Amino acid sequence: MSGKRGNGEGSIYPYRNGFAAYVWVTTPDGNRKRKYVYGPTRKDVHEKWLKLHNEARKGPVATTTPTLAQYLAYWLKEVVEPNLRPLTAATYETTVRLYVVPFLGSKRLDRLTVQDMRGWLNKLAETCQCCAQGKDTKRPEEKQRCCAKAKCCRQTLSKRSVNDARTILRSALTNAMVEERISKNVAQLVKVQRARRKRPDPWSVEEACTFLENVQKWRDYLYAAYVLILVLGLRKGEVLGLTWSDVDLDTGELHIRHQLQRVRRRLLHADTAKTEASEAVLPLPDICLTALRLRRKEQEAAKVAARDLWTESDLVFTTRYGTPVEPRNFTREFNRRCDRAGVRQIRVHDTRHTCASLLAALDVHPRIAMQILRHSEIAVTMEVYTHVPSSETRRALRKLGKALGGGKQKKGKRKQEERPDEDGQQES
Repeated sequence: MSGKRGNGEGSIYPYRNGFAAYVWVTTPDGNRKRKYVYGPTRKDVHEKWLKLHNEARKGPVATTTPTLAQYLAYWLKEVVEPNLRPLTAATYETTVRLYVVPFLGSKRLDRLTVQDMRGWLNKLAETCQCCAQGKDTKRPEEKQRCCAKAKCCRQTLSKRSVNDARTILRSALTNAMVEERISKNVAQLVKVQRARRKRPDPWSVEEACTFLENVQKWRDYLYAAYVLILVLGLRKGEVLGLTWSDVDLDTGELHIRHQLQRVRRRLLHADTAKTEASEAVLPLPDICLTALRLRRKEQEAAKVAARDLWTESDLVFTTRYGTPVEPRNFTREFNRRCDRAGVRQIRVHDTRHTCASLLAALDVHPRIAMQILRHSEIAVTMEVYTHVPSSETRRALRKLGKALGGGKQKKGKRKQEERPDEDGQQES
């Protein structure tokens, strides 16, 4: 290299067992700093120096490389939270904090290797989360039962949870590539075995019929909510976030616009549904119209009984004081009602599969079922359809419609323990 370089072009010089060079660059925060490159020979350093010079001409250049923990903190705050839904952002933050940072957080972002990824995934699958998070240690001494007493409970993550952690890290590293902080995504280069999805075992038509008949018999204040999740396939957050302005009882239409979720100890009434496909207008069958009209009368009676204690809101499903129904309390009430009705306990979300079973038993075309269930992809609907057992027949479906839509409510004296208050509402 001959000739005199201009001011600010940097220099190449011997350094330890090789050579080093620097270039004056403008950092992303607007400051002028030196950025160094190193190599075993002058030729290698010269090539790196030229490349760095070109980068400096194009725009700002970072002079320091963050650790993975530092970059993930930036990614969560600047990329995830502004662009994803609150519950999704909270899930990402929890996964990063518990499953990524403790293992890989101290490594430099640009020095992550495929071997690091493979070792992390293997170790994550073998680590007892009770030991790692100190779950048993945090309990009072008299209630400690496993890891705090040197009796490891082997509470390891499922294969799906491990794969989810990899997916989130892959998303973060993809963003780092877009920002030109790294040249390759090592999380994407690691091949993992696909976790088997646990096939749900939803209610049969007869079980759904038994459940709703029991709820109707005991005048449960959540009867209309159970009808909506079974007949229209509404999600738990959607049914709890439903407002009267979303319901048109005259035209028989239901608009899905809101969700009620507890995120980071805050109860959020989101203005949007889960996906764009979820924000739909659904027709209300007669059984849904009847249940919602009954719910409005019950709510008006509860408002009169609560007097000054009533909290005004437009929510369809509220406690006896007008406050929102907590999602976890809704799940508890659903499980208690399953026991009282004598049917199997299933997840609230699995009632969507029961709804799909009813549609499939009626030979509804998958595209129509996709619109009713508001799936964003037809593949999801088809996967649900493959779960329908052959015993679901039109005869059973007609029995369900007759029992729920035309059956008269049975009279009888209610048990004292099943009647929390005079208007049939429980505080959640």
